[in-house]
Amino acid sequence: MWLKPEEILLKNAFKLWVTEKDNEYFVLQRRRGYGEGGGGLTGLLVGTLDTVLDSTSKVAPFRILHHTPDSQVYWSIACGVTKEEIYQHWDWLQQNIMRTLSVFDSSEDITSFVQGKIRGLIAEEGKSSLVLEDDPEKFREALLRFEKWFELPPEEKLVTYYSCSYWKGKVPCQGWLYLSTNFLCFYSYLLGAEVKLVISWDEIWRLEKTSNVLLTESIHVLAHGEDHYFSMLLHLNETFVIMEQLANYSIKRLFDKEAFQREPALCDPLQITKRGLEAHAKSEQFRTFFRLPKEENLLEVHESFLWVPFSHFNTLGKICLSENYLCFASQDGSQCHVIIPMREVNTDRWNSSTRALTVCVRGKRALRFSEVRDYQRLSNTIRSRCGISASPLHSASLEAIRDSSKAVSTEALMTVFHPQDVENLDPKMLKEKMKEQSWNIHFSEYGRGTSMFFTRKTRDLIVRGVPEALRGELWMLFSGAVNDMATHPGYYTELVEQSLGTSTLATDEIERDLHRSLPEHPAFQSDTGISALRRVLTAYAYRNPKIGYCQAMNILTSVLLLYAKEEEAFWLLVAVCERMLPDYFNRRIIGALVDQAVFEDLIRENLPQLVEHMTDLSFFSSVSLSWFLTLFISVLPIESAVNVVDCFFYDGIKAILQLGLAVLDYNMEALISCHDDAEAVTILNKFFDSVTNKDSPLPPTVQQASVGNNDKTSHFNVDISELIREAYEVQGSREFTEEKQTLCHTDAGGYNQIRVVSQEVRFSASQLDELYNLFKRQHFLSCYWTINSPALLHHDPSLAYLEQYQLGFQQFSILFFLLEPWAFCTTKSTLSLWVFRLIDENQDGLVNFKEFCCALDTLYSNSFTNKLKFLFKLHLPPEMTWNSGNQGTEVNKDIFLYSRSQEFFAIWSRFYLTFIGRGKVDLQAYLKQWQNEILKKEETIKDLPRINQTQFIQFSKTLYNIFHGDPEEESLYRAVAHVTSLLLRMEEVGRRLQEPSSPAETSKSAHVSGEESSAEDASTTPESSDTSSPHNSQDAASDLTEVEWSFSFEQVLASLLNEPAIVGFFERPVDIQTKLAQAKAAQLKPKTHK
Repeated sequence: MWLKPEEILLKNAFKLWVTEKDNEYFVLQRRRGYGEGGGGLTGLLVGTLDTVLDSTSKVAPFRILHHTPDSQVYWSIACGVTKEEIYQHWDWLQQNIMRTLSVFDSSEDITSFVQGKIRGLIAEEGKSSLVLEDDPEKFREALLRFEKWFELPPEEKLVTYYSCSYWKGKVPCQGWLYLSTNFLCFYSYLLGAEVKLVISWDEIWRLEKTSNVLLTESIHVLAHGEDHYFSMLLHLNETFVIMEQLANYSIKRLFDKEAFQREPALCDPLQITKRGLEAHAKSEQFRTFFRLPKEENLLEVHESFLWVPFSHFNTLGKICLSENYLCFASQDGSQCHVIIPMREVNTDRWNSSTRALTVCVRGKRALRFSEVRDYQRLSNTIRSRCGISASPLHSASLEAIRDSSKAVSTEALMTVFHPQDVENLDPKMLKEKMKEQSWNIHFSEYGRGTSMFFTRKTRDLIVRGVPEALRGELWMLFSGAVNDMATHPGYYTELVEQSLGTSTLATDEIERDLHRSLPEHPAFQSDTGISALRRVLTAYAYRNPKIGYCQAMNILTSVLLLYAKEEEAFWLLVAVCERMLPDYFNRRIIGALVDQAVFEDLIRENLPQLVEHMTDLSFFSSVSLSWFLTLFISVLPIESAVNVVDCFFYDGIKAILQLGLAVLDYNMEALISCHDDAEAVTILNKFFDSVTNKDSPLPPTVQQASVGNNDKTSHFNVDISELIREAYEVQGSREFTEEKQTLCHTDAGGYNQIRVVSQEVRFSASQLDELYNLFKRQHFLSCYWTINSPALLHHDPSLAYLEQYQLGFQQFSILFFLLEPWAFCTTKSTLSLWVFRLIDENQDGLVNFKEFCCALDTLYSNSFTNKLKFLFKLHLPPEMTWNSGNQGTEVNKDIFLYSRSQEFFAIWSRFYLTFIGRGKVDLQAYLKQWQNEILKKEETIKDLPRINQTQFIQFSKTLYNIFHGDPEEESLYRAVAHVTSLLLRMEEVGRRLQEPSSPAETSKSAHVSGEESSAEDASTTPESSDTSSPHNSQDAASDLTEVEWSFSFEQVLASLLNEPAIVGFFERPVDIQTKLAQAKAAQLKPKTHK
C-alpha cells in the first residue's frame, strides 16, 4: 500500500527494522520480530509496541523508504502485509522511477518528484471510497489493519476507529476499537496475548455510558449476556454517539426493514461515513427537541442572541435551520425556545453594523436576532425559503377540503356531549375560568400558536392543569401535529375515502375493540363517537400498514377525540405513534421495552429501599407496560388521566417516567411490606382508584369512565395535580437523562422461539441458543452488504416477529454446509437443495428456524431408522430432480428454476394480499384448514412410497458420498455394495414369484445376476467410488433400464440393519458443541460467501 510520504530521521531507530534490499534511492526493510527469525522476546516486545502505538507495522511488517545519497533524511512511501506485496511495489519503483531520477541535478528535485508520484498514486486509489473521510491517509492505514486483523468480507465498510482500553475481567487491554457498518471490533496485542472481539450490532442488547469507582467514564455493551466495557477514550461522547447511531441503524434496517430512502447518508450501507452519522444524529436530536416532522433535516446552526420581549433582555442561544422551519433554543438556562415555520415568515431585515437580523412573522410579532456571525448567509437562506407553499408534500383541491366536513366530524366530542355552561358559577367552573384567564395572559405575553415562546412558565401552567377548552389546541401545538396538519390539507379526508370499505386484519381488530374504548363515557355509547373512532383508526392503519392497528391505540384515540376535532385527533395519533413513542405500537413493542429498561434503572438509582426489598424488578416492567402504552389512561380515572396526557405532550416520555417513579415512591411503605406480586398489584390498583381531580368540571356521568372498579371504601384520596407536581419537583430535580441508556434491545422473540422448538428437538438450551444466533446471523448476512436484498424487499410487516428470520436457498446451503454432521463431498449443493425442499413444508422458498432445527436434530440425535428415513425421502420427488446424463448442468438449472419459483411466489403473494384487502375474507375456512393440517396423523414408514431404480441408484451414490473420507470407508463401501446386491436379488426373486417365467426373462435375470456379482467385486476397492458415482451404480443404471424394479423403505431398512458398519456409522455420536464452535468461527469468513 502506498503511503503519504512522511519524514523519518533514523531509518534504524532502536534496531527495530532490518534492511532486506537497497539501492541509491530506495530501501526495503522488514520489521524485526516478523518473518524469518521472528518470534521470541523481541517479537513479543515489538508486537506489543506496534499495537499500543497504532503502528502500521503490526499488520504491514514491510516498508520502503526513499532517500538521497547526500541526505540523512528518509521518507516512508510504502508498506506491505506480505513479502509479495512489497516486492511488487519495489519492482514498480525499479521499472518506472529509477530511470527517470538520473536526469535530475539536485536531491531536492528528486525527492519532490518521488513524493509527487506517490501522492498521485494514492489519489488515484482513493478516488472512490476515501474522499469523504477527514484524514484519508490515516484512514487507509486503519482500513488495512481492520481487514488484516478481523478477516471480514471486503464489502464491510469501516466507519471510524478509536484508541481505548477494553476490560477483560479486571485487567484492561490497551488496543483499538473499530466501528464498521455491521460490526463492533476490538484488537489488542500485549506481550503475546492477543485479544480479538467481533460483535455485530444486531446482537447488542444494551448500550450505555456508565461510571464506577474503577472506571470514571466508560461505554458498556451487553451482547448475548456478556458485559463489555471500553474506557480511556479521548472523545467518549463522540464515540458513544457513533456507536448509538450504528446500533440503531442496524436495528431499524435489519429488524424493521427500513430502507432510509429519504436519508442519502444512510440509504447505502456500503457508503456510510462518520460525518454522515454525526449529521444524522444532530438532525434526529433537532427533530426530537422541536417536535418537527421526520422529513426535516438540520441544515445550518448559527450562534446568536434573541431579544425576549417578555423578559426585556437578550438570551444567548442557537438558531437551527431546516428545510421548512427556523428554530431557536436558549443556552443560558432560561429554557426558552421558539419554532417558526417558514410558511409564516413574511420578510426579514438585517443590520450590518450590529450583525442583527429581524424576522417578521405573518400577522404576529417580529423576532430580532443579534450578534449573528454569518448574518448575510442566514438572511439569504431565509429569503429563499420564506413563503413556501403550505403543502410541500401533499396537495388537495379546495373543494375536497370544503367537502371534508361531510365525511368527518368537525367538533371535539367533549363539546358535543358536555358543552360548558357559561352561566354556571360553581367553584369548579370558577377555577376553570381562572385557568383560562391565566393562559390568555400567557398568550398575550409569549404569543399564541406556532410561534409561541416555550418557557419555564409554560411548563408551570401545564403542571397546574390545562383548561378543558384549550386542551385540544395545546396538544396540537406541543406535539407538533399542528405543523403536520397545516402542510397536509385534505390528506385525512382522502385517507378516509380510500380506506372506506376495506377489509383487512387491522380493520377486523378495530371493529372488535371499538366498543371497548371508554365504554362508560356517553360519547362512545353513541354512533357519533364510535364512527369517528372507527374512521381515525382505519385511516391510520391505511396510512401506516407497518403498524396497522395495535391494542391500546383505541384507548388513546378515544381520549384524543374527546378534546380535539377528528382530523386533529388523527394527526395527534400520527405524532404519538411515529415521533413521540416510536416502536410502541407494533407487534414487538420494542420502544416500550426500551423505556421499561430505562424505568428499571431509574428505580435502582432513585428508590434503593424498594430495590433492596424487591430484587427482581421485572415485576415493575410487567405492571408498568400498560402505563407506558396508554399514558396511564387505562389505570387512572379519565378526569385525572387527561392531566397526565397534558404533561406527556409537553415533555414526552420523560413525564411518564417521572410520574411512574412518583407513584412507586408514594406507595413505598406498602410495597415493602407486601409478601408477593399479587399483593403489590392490589396495592397499586387501590392507589390508582383513589386518584382524583378535585378541579375537574366534568359531571359525575363522565368521571371515572375509564376505570370500571372504583374502590369506594378507600380512606384517602390523592389529587392528580399534587401527584404531578411532586413528580416534577422531586423526581424531576434528580439527574434524569434519557441518553444514559439509549439502546436496549432484547430478543424476546428469540427466547420464545427457542422455548417452542426445545419441545420438539433433543438439543440443550445452550445449543439451541447458539443455533438460533447462527441462524439469525445467516439471515442478516443476506442484508449486511446489499441495498436491495430479497429479505428486505419482500419483508412482510404483518408476519409475527418470530417468523421474520427465514433463510432462502443460498443462505441455507451455506449454513447447512457448516453444520452438516457428515461430509457430503462434492455434491453438497445438490443435497442441500434436496434437504431444503424437504424441510420447506409450506413450499414458500424459505426455511424458518423450527424447520432448520428439526432437520439438524434428525441428522444429529435421532435413531438410525429416522436418519435413514430422512435420507430416503430426499430421493423421492419432488425433492430430487435428476438427469444422469448431465449432472452439473441439470442441478444448476434446477436451482435456477427454484429461485425463479420463489420470485413467482412473492409476486403472487403480493397480488393475493392486495386482492383480499378489497373484500371480505372467510377466516373460518382458513381456521378450519389450519386445524386439519394440525390434526394430520404422524407419518409412518409404511406411508412412504417405493423408490424406483433411478432414485435408488442416486440413494446409493449419496451413501457413498457420506462415507467418503471416513476411517472405515472401505468397509462401509463394501457394506453398501452388499446391500445393493441383496436388494436386487430380493427384487428378482419377488418378480419370479409374481410373473410366469420365460426364456427371455431367464436370460435377463442371469445377466442381472452376473452384473450384481461384478458390482460387488468392483466396490471392494476405494478407487471404484469416485465423487460423482461408483462404477457399480453406473453399470446397473445402463444394463437394467429395460427392467422396471423398485424398493420399499422397509426393504432398504431391513437390509441395512444387517450391516453393523453402517449402523455403527449412523449411530456414532456427533460432537455438536465442536460443530457449533467451528460454524461460529467460519460463518463470517469471506470464503463462505463465494
